[in-house]
Amino acid sequence: MEKNTLRIASELNITPHQVEVVVSLLGEGATIPFMARYRKEVTGSLDEVQLAAIRDRNEQLIELDARRDAILKSIEKQEKLTPELTKLLEAATTLAELEDIYLPYKPKRKTRASIAKEKGLEPLALQLFEQGKLNLEEAASTFVNTELGVASIQEALDGARDIIAEWISENQEARKKIREIFWQDGVIQTTLVKSKAESDEAQKFKDYFDWKEPIKKTPSHRLLAMRRAEKEGFIFLDIAPSEELAIQELEKQFVKSSSAASEQVTLAAKDAYKRLLKPTLETEIRVESKIQADAEAIKVFASNLKKLLLASPLGQKRVLALDPGFRSGIKTVCLGSQGELLFDTVIYPLEPQRETAKASTIVLGLCDRFNIEAIAIGNGTASRETEAFVKAIGLPKEIIVVMVNESGASVYSASEVAREEFPNHDVTVRGAVSIGRRLTDPLAELVKIDAKSIGVGQYQHDVDQHKLKAGLDDVVMSCVNSVGVEVNTASKELLSYVSGLGPSLAKSIVEYRNQHGAFKDRKELNKVPRLGDKAFEQCAGFLRIRDSKNPLDASAVHPERYELVEKFAKDLGCTITDLMTSAELRKKLDLKKYVTDSVGLPTLTDILLELEKPGRDPREKFEVFNFEQGVHEIKDLKVGMVLPGIVTNVTNFGAFVDVGVHQDGLVHISHLSDKFVKDPAQVVAVQQKVKVTVVEVDVPRKRIALSMKSDPFGNTPAQHEARDKPRTNQAYNQRQEQGRPQQKSTPAKEESMEDKLAQLRDKFKR
Repeated sequence: MEKNTLRIASELNITPHQVEVVVSLLGEGATIPFMARYRKEVTGSLDEVQLAAIRDRNEQLIELDARRDAILKSIEKQEKLTPELTKLLEAATTLAELEDIYLPYKPKRKTRASIAKEKGLEPLALQLFEQGKLNLEEAASTFVNTELGVASIQEALDGARDIIAEWISENQEARKKIREIFWQDGVIQTTLVKSKAESDEAQKFKDYFDWKEPIKKTPSHRLLAMRRAEKEGFIFLDIAPSEELAIQELEKQFVKSSSAASEQVTLAAKDAYKRLLKPTLETEIRVESKIQADAEAIKVFASNLKKLLLASPLGQKRVLALDPGFRSGIKTVCLGSQGELLFDTVIYPLEPQRETAKASTIVLGLCDRFNIEAIAIGNGTASRETEAFVKAIGLPKEIIVVMVNESGASVYSASEVAREEFPNHDVTVRGAVSIGRRLTDPLAELVKIDAKSIGVGQYQHDVDQHKLKAGLDDVVMSCVNSVGVEVNTASKELLSYVSGLGPSLAKSIVEYRNQHGAFKDRKELNKVPRLGDKAFEQCAGFLRIRDSKNPLDASAVHPERYELVEKFAKDLGCTITDLMTSAELRKKLDLKKYVTDSVGLPTLTDILLELEKPGRDPREKFEVFNFEQGVHEIKDLKVGMVLPGIVTNVTNFGAFVDVGVHQDGLVHISHLSDKFVKDPAQVVAVQQKVKVTVVEVDVPRKRIALSMKSDPFGNTPAQHEARDKPRTNQAYNQRQEQGRPQQKSTPAKEESMEDKLAQLRDKFKR
């Protein structure tokens, strides 16, 4: 354990004491949000990322130690364990290194080498491997034995080479060198399964019908795409370095002279690579590269999910939510300020019914009857048409109209959670309710849906599902606890992500609340069945009770520090409420006076900040966003248009942006900025509002290429003067009305522009 502590400390550039403390706290059941917020003095103010890294690396090393112990026991059972071998195994730092050492001792089925040994050919193999002056025929002839199955000199030599090949393949240094060659010089190459080339399903993988690139440069999204194509049977996938390079490395290590025996070793080395090393190491590289690709994909997913969960909430408002549809009508619900369902109906203002007047009367009547403050419209089918209808009926100016991302709403509406919440309503009503609640509090609503259904990842169904769930659970827990939860209104799904609770205790809290009414203060949480002292310690600081007599119950100040805040107030001769409302009083506090062995300046500073803004919400202030008017469908898009959009997903190869046409456009990584971009997440984030230029529209394939560059077409200043380039949609429309061409240029420049557009198309296809 001490060795692991030192190793983690070295890798993460922190002190061994910090690692010991964190591992100890984790063992006691402490959560990462709790340690990050309330144990800063103990951990040395480590943040959530560092704490998670310690946890994950410690778990990896525990698994490594378990495998090491199993290997030691196996070799000991074979009575082959030596002090030198023990030392070698103890020094191994990776699973691959451990397995390489264990390979010669690993129980295995019959191999060509083991059969040759049974025939008594190992002494001949040893003679050949020494590579001295040796008469091959004379040496081999002594091993010809028909009773043992060696009928000729050639069979004796073949068997000896089989033994040597296995020795080479099991050599730790050889495996290490060839493994390095695989990573440094390995190439991933695809081959089309011709029988499936013309199928419609295969076309989505068309880019990978004949693909070749170094494995070390293959981005995670491309590797996962190729693996999916292989899994679905459209391509064959091969990962290997140059065969000549790999064999040369083995010859360099094992061929010691140019004798006849050395020629046999050379043949054995070639056989060792082709038959033994290449297949096993390719499998290993496949596994390792997949693990790396998974980790990167999960990281991207987690980053996107965090931005989505922490999207700006409208707050406690009365909302009319619309789930758009044509033939089936627009599902309409009215929600109270706490998100409770007040009324539901269906209106038919669009095609084919076109009951516009009736629908207008219903909507205006509902807005008046329920004092509606905002209208939420799902962004699926018929959303822009619904938006146009709503904005044309003469709503009071104070009612805002907002388009809401409805990804996953259908998953929620059919879920057990939704059925339990609305047992007497069908899926259409539940879906509309979810859309409305997403506007008022995205976090509280999205935690009810499996994160994989939200649609902000890349190849989420192809990655390790256990690791994906663990990574996303970390994100959800972090977001929930950073915002805080009102215990008297929170759903059990939201409560389950609070530090120290989980589904069982969350359910107990809701049942207690239903039986006894609202919690009056944090102390009452101790009366919840099965919620013990440890769970209370972990969760109390993240639960809010706004109407408690103690104002600190509505803040992130932990109950264990209430006495300290009372001392602040007593020393200043005021009440806690005075301290929370008066900046002048807070300025008089000398925090250094309150430092003790258990409470340091980090905690004292956090308390002071919390007194300044009790229960502060880290999410940004809500701002209304509107798409471009008149642009409702993909066919409305024209190259050169500049449009407002919202980022819906960020991947390693770019960002997807909703511009209000029911089909997200792609801003390729090469078009995210005027500067070189290595990581799209450093430039854009999910829910970010952006301005984009349309650079290509493929209506049949429903593909839209967008750019965030200031000059997406790459024109020089001279070329700008030579062409009437559209700078705004208004300018574009004026040109169309006047019948002028989009570009004033010579034929040569026109041709050059076409070349550039072709290059852009190529980039997006790649």
